[in-house]
Amino acid sequence: MFPKIISIDDFFLPTYGALVALAFLVALWITTRIAKEKGLNPDIVTNLAVYCAFAGIIGAKLAMYMFDWRYYATHLEEILAFSTLQAAGVYQGGLILAIMVAYWYMKKNGLPFLATADLFTPGLAIAHAIGRIGCFAAGCCYGERCDLPWAVTFTDPEAARRVGVPLGLPLHPTQIYEAMGNLVIFAILWRKYRSGYRPGELLGYYLILYSVLRFGVEFFRHHEQALPFGLPFSLTQWISVALLGLGIFVLMNKPKLPTLD
Repeated sequence: MFPKIISIDDFFLPTYGALVALAFLVALWITTRIAKEKGLNPDIVTNLAVYCAFAGIIGAKLAMYMFDWRYYATHLEEILAFSTLQAAGVYQGGLILAIMVAYWYMKKNGLPFLATADLFTPGLAIAHAIGRIGCFAAGCCYGERCDLPWAVTFTDPEAARRVGVPLGLPLHPTQIYEAMGNLVIFAILWRKYRSGYRPGELLGYYLILYSVLRFGVEFFRHHEQALPFGLPFSLTQWISVALLGLGIFVLMNKPKLPTLD
C-alpha cells in the first residue's frame, strides 16, 4: 500500500516503523495518565513501559524465528538481516515476554502486580490498533484470497519484495480486521476503567477479548507454517486458547492471585 513515508536515495522512513513509534507514544501517554490518576509514580511506570516495549520486540522476533525455524535453519544469514529485523514478528510472543519482564520489574520496585497490569491494558489495545495500520501500509500480516467487496489488492513491488505479499490479488484485509477489533477492545476497557473495576479485571478482559479476536482473524490470515497437532488451528490460535484460559483464570481468581504490594 504505502510502505515508505519518505524515500531519498538509499534512505527511507518506513511507514510501519513510524506508526509503531506513534503507537508507543500514544500508549505511554494513556498509561502515565492513568498512573497519575491511580497515585502510582509515573516515572517508574514509564520505565516499565520502556522495558516492556523492548521485551515485546525481542519476544515477537523470537517467536517468529521459532514458528519459521524450518526456513531460518537453512537460511541462517537472514536471521539478522535488515529486512528480517524490520519485520513485526509474532505479537503474542512479545506479549508473553513483556508480561514476564513486567512481573520481574514490578516485584523489584514493589508495584502492585494486578493494579499496575490493569493500567497498561487500554494503551496496549490502542497501540496495537495503530501498529496494525502500519502492517497494512507495509503489506505484512496479509490475508488469504478474498472475493468480498472490501477485499484489498496490493500493487507496490517494494511491499512484495520486503514482506512477500502477493500483488494483484484481492485479499482479506486482516490487518484492518485486527485494528478495528483492537479499537473496540480499547473502548470496552476504557469504559470499564471509567466506571470502576477491581484489580485484575482489565487484564483479564484484555486477555480474553484479544484472544477471541486473534483466534477469529487467524482463519482469514495467510499462513506458511504447517498446522500443528493435526488440527485446523495455527500455532497462533493455540497460543490464543492458552491466553484465553489465562484471562478467564485471572477474572475468576483475582482475589486469590498474589500481589506485590
